[in-house]
Amino acid sequence: MKFLVDAQLPVRLARFIRASGYDALHTKELPQENATSDTQINELSIQQERIVITKDSDFVDSFMTIHKPYKLLLVTTGNIRNTELEAIFSRNIQTLVNLFEHHDYIEMSRDAIIIH
Repeated sequence: MKFLVDAQLPVRLARFIRASGYDALHTKELPQENATSDTQINELSIQQERIVITKDSDFVDSFMTIHKPYKLLLVTTGNIRNTELEAIFSRNIQTLVNLFEHHDYIEMSRDAIIIH
């Protein structure tokens, strides 16, 4: 399973996902880094079958209207320390991977996973 972590989330989240055994990129690692447009992120996610992890509701709009990106994980934790974010992912990474086998759009808050 492959992931693409959007700019509003920390680079260390991509590192954490890689350390968990999954392929993960952060927008900071792309040629245009965090200035990469949503359109480019969507296209890359489709070309490489990457799940976009974001806090940006614009991706929800594009997913609902044109089914881009490939798959979407919307993080709705609000402002949170990086250690707390990693703890949430640590508790839920295997569940998320399993859910993405059958679902395309998932939302994760501090204490819930919602399948859309």
